[in-house]
Amino acid sequence: MGSATKKIFFLVNFFLLWAFLNVEYLAETKKNSIINLFCIESFKEEMLKANIKYNEEIASDTCDCYLEEFSKSTSHKKAIKKCKLGAKEKFNL
Repeated sequence: MGSATKKIFFLVNFFLLWAFLNVEYLAETKKNSIINLFCIESFKEEMLKANIKYNEEIASDTCDCYLEEFSKSTSHKKAIKKCKLGAKEKFNL
């Protein structure tokens, strides 16, 4: 293997490893982010106000949706609206 081939091989492997680690890091960051924590708490409050029993699965799914939509540069209000509607459909609320 030539010197140039070794360098290319190294760079390709480096970028693949970096991408894998980045995906794992983003997933963990998303799960424990301050935005996610606020979302979960807001979700709990809204459920209590509506006299609906809090469901962790629905809250987690809705907040994951919100984080994904908001990260796509969707506005805060549009992300909330889309994810609330999605949760209503998915969980028959």
